[in-house]
Amino acid sequence: MVARRLLAVAPVDHPGGAEIHMLRLLSGLRERGWRTTLTTPGEGPLSTAALDAGHAWYPLETGGLAPHTGARAALSWPRIRRLSRDADVVYLNGTVPGRLLPGLVGVRARKVLHVHDMVVRVPPHWKRADVVLADSNAVARSLAPLEAHVVYGPVEPDPPDIPPPWEARDGGPVIGFVGRIEPRKGPLDLVRAAPRIRDTVPDARIVIIGSDPYASDPDYERDVRCAPDVEHHGWVEGAAGLLRHFDVLVLPSYQEPFGTILAEAMAVGTPVVATRVDGLPEVVEEGVTGALVEPGSPEDLARGVLRVLERRDELGEAARRSATRFHRDAYVDRVERLLTAPTRHVPARGARREPSGGVAG
Repeated sequence: MVARRLLAVAPVDHPGGAEIHMLRLLSGLRERGWRTTLTTPGEGPLSTAALDAGHAWYPLETGGLAPHTGARAALSWPRIRRLSRDADVVYLNGTVPGRLLPGLVGVRARKVLHVHDMVVRVPPHWKRADVVLADSNAVARSLAPLEAHVVYGPVEPDPPDIPPPWEARDGGPVIGFVGRIEPRKGPLDLVRAAPRIRDTVPDARIVIIGSDPYASDPDYERDVRCAPDVEHHGWVEGAAGLLRHFDVLVLPSYQEPFGTILAEAMAVGTPVVATRVDGLPEVVEEGVTGALVEPGSPEDLARGVLRVLERRDELGEAARRSATRFHRDAYVDRVERLLTAPTRHVPARGARREPSGGVAG
């Protein structure tokens, strides 16, 4: 049997949540006999990770993440056509690689656009994709009138343990944030909630792990790093294995299509607190696997953390059970079916919604 060939296109050189999803998909497909190739704009941590995992790699510019840079992607249309000549599937990982769809007109390969963001406007050329994937029902609704298949994001059920970067000490619970230090993720709200948490749990440790590799808001990052009585550590490789050392994982985002870090924490039995925005209520069940709070409210965030601490073990076990729906092998099964199913050339009618408790595929 001839191996299927997939060409994946990433818009960045540093892995974030969307790129972690993609690497887990590529590794799962490779284990099933696929020949996998990745492109990134240049050499960096993402290309290194791809090569280390056995994927082929080529540079390909997609225009950059900044607004009004899409026209530069047209310069890559001839190259994407050449690279996709032998591919069975061209997998465009994100809205920025979607700029390449006009350059793929007439290409035999199945064209898959995977949207990991909340979308304000759907560009007309996205309808050239044969398949559109979305990270949550919230994302899928933002893609109307395109038909989007909800696949959520993959997590490893038992990631390698990572020693915590903070100094060991006896005592109170560890409450933390792991992610990019930027306003959209809201870590400063956890900083502001810390005194309220300690009013009830004086020995609680508030730990923030991460950085902002894109320097999107240096002043915001500085405010988080310099906050008193909060421990800050830089980015940790393999952070999924670190999450079992938290008593509560907090994601106080203002916008979030899925929240991979929540699913990763739940998979290792750590209950979570998240804001009630976009796709997060699809991951966290209030009072069962954690708590949902209002965005922008340190007071509500502190109350949510205290609710979860009171039932930490019970909620942690429920979180572990709930996270089985996000496990990597099940995710690869769902996506592989969509990559290989016959293309239906019919008018798009809207999102394929996931029923409660299940996953659309």
